[in-house]
Amino acid sequence: MEKFFDYFDERYREAVLSGPPSEDGPVITISRLTGCDAREVASTTVDYLNTKFGTTKWRWVDKDIIYAIAKELNIDTQRIENYYEGIKLSNLSEMIMAFSGGFVSDLRVRKAIKDVVLSICKEGFVVLVGRGGVSIARDIKDSLHIRLTAPFYWRVENVMKKKNMTIEAAEEYVVDTDEKRYDLIQTFLDKRTKNIESLFDVTINRISFSIPETAELIVSMYEKKVHSRMIEKRKIKSVF
Repeated sequence: MEKFFDYFDERYREAVLSGPPSEDGPVITISRLTGCDAREVASTTVDYLNTKFGTTKWRWVDKDIIYAIAKELNIDTQRIENYYEGIKLSNLSEMIMAFSGGFVSDLRVRKAIKDVVLSICKEGFVVLVGRGGVSIARDIKDSLHIRLTAPFYWRVENVMKKKNMTIEAAEEYVVDTDEKRYDLIQTFLDKRTKNIESLFDVTINRISFSIPETAELIVSMYEKKVHSRMIEKRKIKSVF
């Protein structure tokens, strides 16, 4: 894990972020409504990608980003988690932190998140779960943006099983988390959109497909949209 943190130090990120756009990716982002098993889908997708293309390059990333950003800003991981959870600093707490020498503004946290996430996506061969990835990586050509969805009470039941919640608690958790994830996607857009569904290449209804089937669909779509284009790009380069 420490090696992962060092990998995304500031100098490395600057090199990646200043690289030519044609070398960016490939990246797959997975956005999800709450209770759609995105982490399991991402893990299985990575296994399928590495097997299909005979490589070990592909990996999936989720909460590791929080720890990398916290280390860089020299603040507690909870501060980054709070930003993701939509708990912005009040004016009073900002003042207290400023006088205590521990002030890190929301703007700085947002920039650190965007820089780290974008460098991971540009470096490529990554499946990114959430973290506003669809907004941050939207300009990377060699990318596939997936949205996982499912009926409300299918997701509630899934959350109840996973988190051992009552139906009332699970309903509240699903609604609240869905709102926070929606806001996070909007936060990293240059301009807010009324329809975030238009940001995605494909939306998959999890009630219709198992985790392995969902992963197979994602790999198939990646092959058609991204991998085939990368092969053509290599052919053109070899000619010249």
